[in-house]
Amino acid sequence: MCQLKNLSIILLIAFVATIVERTEAADHTVGGTTGWTNRANATFYSDWASNNTFKQNDVLVFNFFANAHTVAEINKADFDNCNVSGITNAITTTPARFTLNRTGDFYFTCTFPTHCQSGGQKLTINVPSSSSSSPPSATPPSSGTTPTSPTSGGTPSPSSPTQPGATPPSPSSATALLAAFPALFALVINLLL
Repeated sequence: MCQLKNLSIILLIAFVATIVERTEAADHTVGGTTGWTNRANATFYSDWASNNTFKQNDVLVFNFFANAHTVAEINKADFDNCNVSGITNAITTTPARFTLNRTGDFYFTCTFPTHCQSGGQKLTINVPSSSSSSPPSATPPSSGTTPTSPTSGGTPSPSSPTQPGATPPSPSSATALLAAFPALFALVINLLL
């Protein structure tokens, strides 16, 4: 009976560790080893995004050459039209870190006007809701010129960038699971006794 208890405890710990590993927030280096740069290939970043899975509280890391690029989260209408005039939330220091702090679409671009207009330095990320059963997807940059209304209600919130001194992201589901671990552990022990 003692061996059965020990085995059950080990299995429970392994199960919880597996779940925690799968639910923790991840860092994604935008563009991989290429980083955030003005690419001639307009599909480079949408291709990169389509090969990654994003979830709420993941962090996008933008690596770029200072004074040559910036990164800003913008609304869909500005993204579609490469309207980068008046953007005040652009990050000019590298690496720039953005926490995907909600579900839905995120739109990023370099604020150097020609970098966005060439189509090479634009990125859309979709974070599906936890109840969604469809896989996350990346939307390629739009080539149209008709403005559309923002899906997130306008200008991104100033809490999106996670630079030094920014408010940390809200607890992930891994934290919630860890909080429930003592109750799960007690339940297994009581079942075995």
